[in-house]
Formats: sequence, C-alpha cells, structure tokens
Amino acid sequence: MSGWFELSKSSNEQFRFILKAGNGEIILTSELYTTKAAAENGIASVRTNSSLDERYERKVAANGKFYFNLKAANHQIIGTSQMYLTTQSRDVGIASVKNNGNTGKTKDNT
Repeated sequence: MSGWFELSKSSNEQFRFILKAGNGEIILTSELYTTKAAAENGIASVRTNSSLDERYERKVAANGKFYFNLKAANHQIIGTSQMYLTTQSRDVGIASVKNNGNTGKTKDNT
C-alpha cells in the first residue's frame, strides 16, 4: 500500500499537511500555511522534490536526536521529519519519503 497526504486545518484556522507511509506512520509534517491553496502548493512541492537526494537536509537536534528537512529548489523548508535515535533510522525515514512523496492520494480533512 502506498502512502498519502492528509490536509487539515489547525485550531487557529491555518492549514498543514502530513505525509503518511503506507502503514499510516507520519513521515513528514509541514509548517502552517495561512491558506488552503498554499498548503496544497506545499504538497505539490513535496511531489516534485521528494525524489531528489540533494533536497534533504540531514540535521542533529540539540537533544542529540536526528531528523531531516525536505527543501524546495529555493531552499525553503517544505516539511520536517520526526526525531530519530540513529542516523540509520533517519535515513530509512528519508527513503520512505522518497518512496511515498509522489503519491497522488490526498485526504482532505479540512
């Protein structure tokens, strides 16, 4: 089963999306957008950029855990991963975004 995007509205009337793997695990979370159209553009950007390894910024948090950002060609962050205990598990997360990021399936929960 392939992954999907979920588009939702936050309590402060802003929009965000998450990318889920086929098993339902969240693998990428967007920032908040002021409009639904902007969030939909963010989803389109994930579809465009997720297959390109150079778009992944591999990071280490202050607490020593590992995560990544997916960036657009203009270097803006499209989405951020969860925190991982090892670089290997972070790399598995990147591979999952690469495999699921081009899905055409979006669940609109707005």
